[in-house]
Amino acid sequence: MKKLCDFTLSFLLLKFSLILCTSTEPSCFWRIQNNEDNNGDLRGDCGFVLLTHEGPIDEKFYNYVINFRIPARRYEYFLVMFFATDEINKNPYLLPNMSFVFSLIAGMCEDTLGFIDKRHSPQKYASNFLNYNYGLRKRCDVVLTGPSQTISVKLAINYRRPKVFFGPFNPNLSDHDQFPCIYQVATKDTHLPHGMVSLMLHFRWNWIGLVISDNDQGIQFLSELREEMQRRGICLAFVNMIPETMQIYMTRAKIYDKQIMESTAKVVVIYGEMNSTLEISFRRWQDLGAQRIWITTSQWDVIINKKDFSLDFFHGTVTFAHHNDRIAKFRNFMQTINTDKYPLDISHTILEWNYFNCSISKNSISKMDHFTLNNTLEWLAKHKFDMVLSEEGYNLYNAVYAVAHTYHELILQHVESPEMAEPKGIFFDCQKVASLLKTMVFTNPLGELVNMKHRENQCAEYDIYKIWNFPQGLGLKVKLGSYFPCFPYSQHLHMSEDLEWATGGISMGIPQFTSFSVPSSMCSVTCTAGLRKIHQKETADCCFDCAQCPENEVSNETDMEKCVSCPDDKFANIEKTHCLPRAVSFLAYEDPLGMALGCMALSFSAITILVLVTFVKYKDTPIVKANNRILSYILLIALVFCFLCSLLFIGHPNQITCILQQTTFGVFFTVAISTVLAKTITVVMAFKLTTPGKRMRGIMMTGAPKLVIPICTLIQLVLCGIWLVTSPPFIERDIKSEHGKIVILCNKGSVIAFQVVLGYLGSLALGSFIVAFLARNLPDRFIEAKFLTFSMLVFCRVWITFLPVYHSTRGTVMVVVEVFSILASSASLLGCIFVPKCCVILVRPDSNFIQKYKDKLLY
Repeated sequence: MKKLCDFTLSFLLLKFSLILCTSTEPSCFWRIQNNEDNNGDLRGDCGFVLLTHEGPIDEKFYNYVINFRIPARRYEYFLVMFFATDEINKNPYLLPNMSFVFSLIAGMCEDTLGFIDKRHSPQKYASNFLNYNYGLRKRCDVVLTGPSQTISVKLAINYRRPKVFFGPFNPNLSDHDQFPCIYQVATKDTHLPHGMVSLMLHFRWNWIGLVISDNDQGIQFLSELREEMQRRGICLAFVNMIPETMQIYMTRAKIYDKQIMESTAKVVVIYGEMNSTLEISFRRWQDLGAQRIWITTSQWDVIINKKDFSLDFFHGTVTFAHHNDRIAKFRNFMQTINTDKYPLDISHTILEWNYFNCSISKNSISKMDHFTLNNTLEWLAKHKFDMVLSEEGYNLYNAVYAVAHTYHELILQHVESPEMAEPKGIFFDCQKVASLLKTMVFTNPLGELVNMKHRENQCAEYDIYKIWNFPQGLGLKVKLGSYFPCFPYSQHLHMSEDLEWATGGISMGIPQFTSFSVPSSMCSVTCTAGLRKIHQKETADCCFDCAQCPENEVSNETDMEKCVSCPDDKFANIEKTHCLPRAVSFLAYEDPLGMALGCMALSFSAITILVLVTFVKYKDTPIVKANNRILSYILLIALVFCFLCSLLFIGHPNQITCILQQTTFGVFFTVAISTVLAKTITVVMAFKLTTPGKRMRGIMMTGAPKLVIPICTLIQLVLCGIWLVTSPPFIERDIKSEHGKIVILCNKGSVIAFQVVLGYLGSLALGSFIVAFLARNLPDRFIEAKFLTFSMLVFCRVWITFLPVYHSTRGTVMVVVEVFSILASSASLLGCIFVPKCCVILVRPDSNFIQKYKDKLLY
């Protein structure tokens, strides 16, 4: 049962990989890691010495030179060296009649650092690296070293032959004053920070951790990356600068571990060399279970061998590698390789056995002799080295050709100068070799121009890969896309649209795969549309809180710093995501409230007219005559216009209605109140002057109290005239009073003028109330002093209530309040003064006569 589950698991993993590969570019492939590359190993380095020999060499040459089992992590370098030298030897135009071969710096490919330190210790400093002597003169053959910078620096200090470094470009090695004999074949990472930031922007990652080596190269990368991230609004959650000295690193290791494990940043950039404390840190974090997305360079394209099974595809390594064309002949070379010529059979059987995760023990050695597999080398190279060379492998390929072209040029110079004593293909002048090598320009078999003097390619294209780890050393590497620095900015990054991030788990021993969105790495949750960012104090710009946009402002994008105000003719929706057109609003006759107020105004006007008609009809009755019928007619006519002037407030306002609203209201109400004042003065003068003289009697006979009406009205007209001249009312579009509406109303123009008009009306009403209050107890049943007092009390109460309510309302409600106050105050005058009299005239006509003073009342 267990074997069946294992078989099912492996089958589904392979099926998943094939499905994913068919949906992406052809550079999606499996990589399988053997058991030798455990977590404790560092990446291998090698040193190759390139030689020329006139005539053919012994087919067993490499079997003599390479007398040890090739370590698995150096396997690619040997394949590249075998392939490149074989390709050059078959080229009739490059080093003709010469054999181009390589040898090794003794011990370097087995224990590089230990060998270098041992060889160049003070006790053994006089020892030679290689005994390539020709008579009494030392040969000057070019050495290829890499991919570690540390190895090359040690060789440069202790080994004065020309060297070509095939590892990643290192600006320190470009200092020819300090390292005059080292030349680099790799392309400089000029646009690497820009490419990484573009990837972060694509996946909306803005909270990034950074781990670099504490050296000049790491600090330079930090400066460039930080500058680009700040330009694009991306923040650094932390920066770990790993010291290169092991003793210093060990004192701070726990601090670095804690920062990685506790940080909320899910994406971490790693930049630095392998074979260093930085790699040790990386492996520590893997062992601690730090599940992060690691963005780094191609030299970190490694797979950690894990025994536990996890299908967490949210985490892994994203690498940037310089784009290199595939070497088509490389596959054919490995398919047809002569294993008798090359010493591959030394490690052949062990590698095959380990690739199938079989442990080697004393009991199983006898079984290995019976293990065979057709095309095993191609299968191993395909899965281990992808059939596409790594960046270091491609650099090594170009380095071999650079040396071959240098040797070819030296041989041509030797042929052209026969007086030179050097044997053909053997070089002694290191300065001359170095001079040619550093200026060498050639075209490799893929058509790429290689210039050893200028390795800063401003248009170097990057390939972006995603690596997932599987159990027992299996891994899946998929090409996510490419970065083109010389394209227009919007086209710099090209990502595969078919690729999806996935995760999964195990159910009944069978893996389950599910597609999800891209993992996020942000300090704060994205502020969605309708919200704006509020930055927290003493934190990075990427750490913020989200708050809803203010009134009538919107944000239709994520993470907006400020909301945008809607135009005056639009308003923000409830979600504050976009602006909607406002509806035009005013107190219209079509509205129920407008219709009700209009009907009330017309009804009260009609009632007032009926009262006027009634008074005119019964003008000779005592109750009409006793209350100064002329003043009653004037008051009733004024009340009709007071009711009708309220109609000016209903309907769509225009400039004329805006001017007429306040002026007609002020003038007609002044007429009404002044008439009430005149009636009150008349009553007081008639009853308080018990012994009137001829002069007072003359005033009463000439109707002098009636002059109060034109005088008061004239004063109000003057006030209204000043108002209209200085600051007349105008049409206003109010967008703040009612949500989602544009309220069309009349602005008073001058609030002070409006208050003066109301104040003047109030003073007249107050004066009328005081005079009427003094005359409230006068005798005779037909005297209206009490009614006048009560009407003025109601009138003043209405307008005193009006003021706070009016100023606390906005929009059409404010207009309704004013109209209602006009109708209520007018109705109070009509009801309190004339309704009782109409009741006497119409309902109790028997009370409408005077027996005792009949025909004696002088009018």
